[in-house]
Amino acid sequence: MPLTPQFLTQSPALSASSAVAVDELAQGLLMPAANIAPKYFYNLLGSKLFEAITLLDDYYPTRTEASIFEAHNAHIARAVADSGIKTACLIDLGAGNCAKAAALMPFLSPRQYVPVDISVDFLREAADKLQARFTALDIVGVAMDFSSALTLPDAVQSHDRVFFYPGSSLGNFSPPDARRFLQQIADTQQGKASGLLLGIDLVKDAAVLQAAYDDAAGVTAAFNKNVLLHVNALLDSDFDLRQWRHVALFNLQDSRIEMHLEAITNTTVRWVGHERSFAAGERIHTENSYKYTLDGMSTLLKQAGFSHVQHWTDAQGWFGVFWASK
Repeated sequence: MPLTPQFLTQSPALSASSAVAVDELAQGLLMPAANIAPKYFYNLLGSKLFEAITLLDDYYPTRTEASIFEAHNAHIARAVADSGIKTACLIDLGAGNCAKAAALMPFLSPRQYVPVDISVDFLREAADKLQARFTALDIVGVAMDFSSALTLPDAVQSHDRVFFYPGSSLGNFSPPDARRFLQQIADTQQGKASGLLLGIDLVKDAAVLQAAYDDAAGVTAAFNKNVLLHVNALLDSDFDLRQWRHVALFNLQDSRIEMHLEAITNTTVRWVGHERSFAAGERIHTENSYKYTLDGMSTLLKQAGFSHVQHWTDAQGWFGVFWASK
């Protein structure tokens, strides 16, 4: 008989009535340079829009990363085994539709799979589909905002933990915050990682980067603007999407793509107890995506507490997959 996935919620901020979410969003919107944390992209619609983005010709990261795993899956599996990991628990951070982890199952053969995501309904749907494919796999779905704290439930295996963080999502953190987050994963009391399998986008031509975050079909624009619908639901605010446009740009100095929402006209946004006026052209900063060099990421992983680091890339050197172990 097939197993049934467990679903556990670790973050109160996932609730639409959460005071944590309300306070965080209000503080961000009231800053002199307004911002919305990128984790709020991922309501059910946002998760589906991002899934659509990954299929676009302009968006190279997903297919490039997949090509690296396909070309080097045997080497990656050997690296994991050489680290002394026998009964792996694969912890998939920002699991989304679980497709990336599913492609690794035949090679890593984990005993337990732990998809972690902030989008509860999307996570449940994806885990149910995966369980139908891998009927004997122990799946523990965890609905959690891991960007602030990485506290996994007791149902997650405590040994042989392989953290899987693909898609260059680590790039959403500033380099100092990325280091602190990686330290959480490596810490024996928090993440208890035996190893980390990480996908990271590499520095490349700015035109390639720009097109990936501002596609001609407008899917990324819809994804970016959808965050305002999610904010309206969480904050009971009155953002009008027609008054905002998507902006993506490459910040060469900081080696990062930035996404913003820019007011088309003067507008005022109201929510309980507060309001914020935006002049035409004023922006809300919604995402950073930092780009790394191979040496830069190797150094960061070692600074975070991993002793052994190796990597694989595609032929163009656009993307890197790293294995880091203690």
